[in-house]
Amino acid sequence: MSEKPKYYDVRQAFWQKYWELGSDYENYLSDSDAEKSEKWRNICERIQLTAEQGELVGGFVRKLNVLVLSGIWCGDCARQGPMLQRIKEANDAIEIRFVDNRDNPELQDELRIVGAMKVPVAVFLNEDFFELGRFGDRHAAYYRDKMETELGAACSSGLAIPDDVLARDLADWIELFERMHAIVRLAPYYRGKYDD
Repeated sequence: MSEKPKYYDVRQAFWQKYWELGSDYENYLSDSDAEKSEKWRNICERIQLTAEQGELVGGFVRKLNVLVLSGIWCGDCARQGPMLQRIKEANDAIEIRFVDNRDNPELQDELRIVGAMKVPVAVFLNEDFFELGRFGDRHAAYYRDKMETELGAACSSGLAIPDDVLARDLADWIELFERMHAIVRLAPYYRGKYDD
């Protein structure tokens, strides 16, 4: 009987399977409903990393594979998917693959939040497809705005997304990417592997 390696992830093959089924941003949009894809493209045009954010993300040295369970029809995905793409564009060490939630029920079940099927859900993986962490649904800044506008007498339609809300959401994503990069950057296995 062989001894288990010191570092492993029992879900490695699962994550890698769905990674290989996924599509990069452009292919995901090209293979989807054109009208819905256009919403993603329009939001992407409004999103830019600041110079400071670009420098931070550009400084990442470890590979981050980000698997995103998504729905082209989903408003939250149309807002957050382009943010993920902009972050990816800032560093070649970041790869993102989108997987359609409706075509992948097993992954959809794995990534339930509070028992519900949610999108988007991002699973952060290292170069060996070991899970670093996951995030789903919406960031705190978005929920703060939502509670302010949807609870009580004033109720927003949610159709128009102000630029400041997009900027705060992007900042939250960048902070999450920074955290995931720090996890893998400081991991003893990879520090030994890369002698740093």
